[in-house]
Amino acid sequence: MAVADIQTVQYTTEDVSSIGAACRIVAETFEVLRPHVRPGVTTIELDAIAEDFIRTKGGVPAFKGYAVDGQEFPASLCISIDEEVVHGIPGNRQLKAGQIVSVDCGVQLNGFFGDSAYTYGVGEISTEKQRLLDVTQASLMDGIAAAIEGGRVYDIAKAVQTRVESAGFSVVRELVGHGVGRHLHEEPPVPNFVPGLLHRSRYPNVKLRKGMVLAIEPMVNTGLYHVHTANDGWTVYTADGKAAAHFEHTIAIDGGTPRILTKLD
Repeated sequence: MAVADIQTVQYTTEDVSSIGAACRIVAETFEVLRPHVRPGVTTIELDAIAEDFIRTKGGVPAFKGYAVDGQEFPASLCISIDEEVVHGIPGNRQLKAGQIVSVDCGVQLNGFFGDSAYTYGVGEISTEKQRLLDVTQASLMDGIAAAIEGGRVYDIAKAVQTRVESAGFSVVRELVGHGVGRHLHEEPPVPNFVPGLLHRSRYPNVKLRKGMVLAIEPMVNTGLYHVHTANDGWTVYTADGKAAAHFEHTIAIDGGTPRILTKLD
């Protein structure tokens, strides 16, 4: 697909404000969850806390019932532990000290969407896991800093990839960021790596324009970047069994200073 064929959306200031309202509920949800991410809590308990808060704020959990190939996601949050990269299904599994748990949250509010992810440490975690979290979060901020009007998607990708690989970690290739706004997933795809020549039609180097809203989301593995999908059809996990982290913000392109919409002031 040529770059010209990608139908990106440039949202009005009013629309970005509406997206921002959904994003604020997402950001608040992470703060509500923070004290509950502790040893002994089950992932389904975290999911219930999040759903109750989102609905209390007038929002709708964007992931619950989200369908891919006719299969609906059954929960409000994606909760992924240690070697699980993304899309983990909440259940009766209890968190244990030393684990890291990635939580992905989406909210629909008045027809607009916000999307973000955060990886928490459960109790005391190892130095290597903490370094993974620090590098992944730093790579997200590097990617956001590169998301300026007149730049291109690959500027974001290069910034993320450079930070991650210079630290000795790897970025997942099978999953990427995306546009977001009136739909949970919109054009353009936003990879966390600069694609090779043979894959650039899949991930076009779209020009960034004012009013575009993007979900930038590095998914970073301690070891190799290869991943598999579990039999549940959703949970993605590292092929080598090593830990992964996931951080994400929804941002708006606004001149030379990107606006992070899923961040509390």
